[in-house]
Amino acid sequence: MVFSSLTFIYAFLPLMMTIYFAVPKKFKNLVLLLEGLVFYAWGEPVYILVVMATTFMDYIYGRLMDKHRDNKKLLKLLIIISVSTNVGILAVFKYSSFIITSVNAVFHLGIPDPHIPLPMGISFHTFQSMSYTIDMYFGTIGVQSNLISFCTFVTLYPQMVAGPIVRYHDVEHEINDRVVNLEGLYEGITRFVTGLAKKVLLADNIGAVWTSIQSTPADKLTLSAAWFGILCFAFQILFDFSGYSDMAIGLGRMMGFKIPENFNYPYISTSITDFWRRWHITLGSWFRAYVYIPLGGNRCSKIKQVRNLLIVWALTGLWHGANWNFVLWGVYFGIIIILEKFFLRKYLERLPHLLQVAYSLILVLLGWVFFVFDDQHGGIHGAISYFGTLFGANTHNTGLINGQTIYWMYTNAVIFILCAFFATMIPARILGKLKFGSDRSAKFVRVMTPIVQVGAVLVCTAYLVSSTFHPFLYFRF
Repeated sequence: MVFSSLTFIYAFLPLMMTIYFAVPKKFKNLVLLLEGLVFYAWGEPVYILVVMATTFMDYIYGRLMDKHRDNKKLLKLLIIISVSTNVGILAVFKYSSFIITSVNAVFHLGIPDPHIPLPMGISFHTFQSMSYTIDMYFGTIGVQSNLISFCTFVTLYPQMVAGPIVRYHDVEHEINDRVVNLEGLYEGITRFVTGLAKKVLLADNIGAVWTSIQSTPADKLTLSAAWFGILCFAFQILFDFSGYSDMAIGLGRMMGFKIPENFNYPYISTSITDFWRRWHITLGSWFRAYVYIPLGGNRCSKIKQVRNLLIVWALTGLWHGANWNFVLWGVYFGIIIILEKFFLRKYLERLPHLLQVAYSLILVLLGWVFFVFDDQHGGIHGAISYFGTLFGANTHNTGLINGQTIYWMYTNAVIFILCAFFATMIPARILGKLKFGSDRSAKFVRVMTPIVQVGAVLVCTAYLVSSTFHPFLYFRF
């Protein structure tokens, strides 16, 4: 089932927010829980049982850990059961087809593939729930004894299906004691509308360009068309995912939660290490806290540091999808980060800033080729063929540029330039100067902000009504 969260938002969000604001404080968690269940059931009515089962289990494990804090053997047993259960459920629903297909290919077997449907956002809410029991094991958080409050944390619907990944300590205080007021509502609406515009006006429009280029055989593309295409995909996935994150952060702010940031202008990074400090920040912090540091992190020999980094980045790739292209994508970045850590960093720092950004951007674009060519789009062979076009190996008959390439670039120049502009910090700096400049400019910003927001919502609504809806890319992860 194709799930349209924007359809849900337009249809039900005003009513849900009205109910949430109207009920007394002591009932707000219950309302959020029920609304979260409705939100998930809208897209996946059957698999809501999976979410509730894992949530209830982790709640019980947390209570037992708190009760038997001095029993180290029992604590270790409980965390092993919790992690094994969560990872096992993730393996069954997300990776069973991948595992069976790989085993059949290697050992020439004929194990039937059950083709289990992928529950929406399973990677996000599984990691979210699991973070609670791991933190309980290490004693870095307090126990949540209220079942409704814990279920509210796991099913917090603003970011339930596509992040950011919220660890329990991020909202530990706000789960039971948060401030819901008009200031938060205003800030939340502003952030939500920003994300909506990113998704509908930028990501969907530039994504249509990439769809057209990707559907063209690689050996029919010119070299410039191939680079233009992967740039379009880079903008699409940035504004698609960061747009959803903005919407989630905005909804959370309306409700009194301060959901952590997930993006920080990743395409102006000066290295791949810097890129991953700016892209999907909450996923990086999750793997660092629960995989890299427990493996030993930097507090071990260089050989073990390399091992730890390769494990983390292979898992990062696998987290994004049950295909070998995602594993290669993760390992690709892991190798570059290892090289930067032990060799390249000192040379990169000597380069002019612009060259550092160019280095990072080119490597990120090459990485997106691995990412976008999953099994539905040609797989690894499709990626290799596209690489061949990027580097001129497949362009004997097409050359550098042709009429079709000029058409793509000319007809989409405005949306491409807008995406490039908003991928930088320039808009934020301009707004900051106006907002915190003279009284006159600050007043102008205060007056224009709601006008621009209303206009953006109207334009986004018109786009959604008049065109086929494109679901968020990260829903499948």
